[in-house]
Amino acid sequence: MTSTTLTTLFQCKIWADRELLDTLAQLLPEQASALHASIRTLNHVHVVDRIFQAHLQGASIPFTATNTEATPALSELRLAMLQTDQWFLTHAQAASAEQLAAPIEFRFTDGDQGRMTAEEMLLHVIAHGSYHRGNVGQILKSIGVAPPRDLYTRFLHEHEPQRRLPIGA
Repeated sequence: MTSTTLTTLFQCKIWADRELLDTLAQLLPEQASALHASIRTLNHVHVVDRIFQAHLQGASIPFTATNTEATPALSELRLAMLQTDQWFLTHAQAASAEQLAAPIEFRFTDGDQGRMTAEEMLLHVIAHGSYHRGNVGQILKSIGVAPPRDLYTRFLHEHEPQRRLPIGA
């Protein structure tokens, strides 16, 4: 995979995270239970993103579990998620093919040993976030709220409308 493709995937992650966070900010007080479950799910995504960020940086992991005991406010989580998303985008943009292919040894939060390439870690962050945005989408559907259409094709066509034109047009 190229750094350009990874860059686009992280641009899409930022876009999808923003859309979902914006939708959650519109929930009504009587939907507090769904909002709480959604924040817990997205906080898990954020914690895992930060853990893999630390692995990529060769730093100590900043968490001992894949979620925090306390549930952050949506505004706090939004800021933290989007800052971390931006770090991943910048990292993907700067990564060379050699850096992406380099294996990195690490420990999971349960203490088990792991090894992945930097590229595999970046793809894990993309896939993991997408999976859990889908979970939050299901929570929203259960309370009658339409979740954002979190589709890579939608992202590409919104950000590059010329892709809707015939080739050569």
